[in-house]
Amino acid sequence: MNQLDQLKKMTTVVADSGDFESIVDYKPQDATTNPSLILAAAEKPEYKELIEEAISYSKGSRSLLMDKLFVNFGKEILKIVPGRVSTEVDARLSFDIQGSIDKAHSLIKLYKECGVPRERILIKLASTWEGAQACHQLEQEGIHCNMTLMFSIAQAIACAEAKATLISPFVGRILDWYKTNEKVESYPPEEDPGVKSVTEIYYYFKKFGYQTQVMGASFRNVGEITELAGCDLLTISPKLLEDLRQAEGSLPRKLIPENAKSMDLKKISLDEKGFRLMLNDNAMATEKLAEGIRKFAQDAIKLEKLITS
Repeated sequence: MNQLDQLKKMTTVVADSGDFESIVDYKPQDATTNPSLILAAAEKPEYKELIEEAISYSKGSRSLLMDKLFVNFGKEILKIVPGRVSTEVDARLSFDIQGSIDKAHSLIKLYKECGVPRERILIKLASTWEGAQACHQLEQEGIHCNMTLMFSIAQAIACAEAKATLISPFVGRILDWYKTNEKVESYPPEEDPGVKSVTEIYYYFKKFGYQTQVMGASFRNVGEITELAGCDLLTISPKLLEDLRQAEGSLPRKLIPENAKSMDLKKISLDEKGFRLMLNDNAMATEKLAEGIRKFAQDAIKLEKLITS
C-alpha cells in the first residue's frame, strides 16, 4: 500500500487546489481553495466557461462577479469530492467583522442557488481577532468556518473558543520564516518549526476537549506531511499527493489523541487584549499573518483584473 492510501486510513486527506481536473485521480474527501489557487486555475483555457458564466450572472457588479466565480469553481469541485469545499472570504475583509459575515452570507446564498447545501461548504476566514468574532456569529447560524492564515497557538485558541469547525495552520510558511531568519537550509522533519506548531495545537485541542478540528496546510515537502500523520485533516497540493502515491514503505501514525491526556499543559484564556499581545510577542506569526493577508488580497485584485479584462 502506498503512503497516500496509508495516510487516508488515519487522516482525512483534502486536496489543496482550484484546478479540479488535477485532483480527480487522488480521490480526496474534501478540497480547499484560496484566491491564489483560483487565480492560477482561472488562467487556464479549460475554465473559460465558468468565468463567462460568472460575468453574465454578475451584471457588472465586481463584488458579485468574484463571489460567483469562487462559487462556480467550488460547485465543480464538489462534483469530484464527496465531502466539503472551503471557499475564502476576501482577505481585504480580514479586520471587518460585519463585512466578513455579509460576504459569507453572499457565498452561501450563491451556493444555495446552485443546489449546494451549506453543510458542504466551509467559509474560510483569516485568523485575526475580527475573523474569529465573525466565525463565532456564523457558526451560531449553522454556517461552518475554516480559519486560515494561522501561524500560532494564540490564533488557534481564539478560533477554537469561537467554535470554528476547522483551523488550517500553515506548516510551510512557518518553515519559510525560520529558514530565512535563522539562516538554515533545512530541518529534519521532526524538527520542522511548522510541524512542531501544528503538533502543539493538535495536542492542546485534544487535551482540553475542543471540537474544532486541526487541518495542517501549506506543505513544502512530503516529510512535513508524514510527520503529521494522524492529524484530523491535512490539505495537500496535487504535486505532493502524487509524491505520496509514489512513496512506498510503512507510514506510522505520529499524532495520537490519547497521548494528550498525560501531557502537562495549562489552559490559556484569551480576551482581545490578551490575544493581540500574545500574537504580537510571536514575531513569526505577526509577520506571516500580515504577509499572508497582503498576498491573498493582491491575488484577489489580480484575479479581478484578469476577469474584468
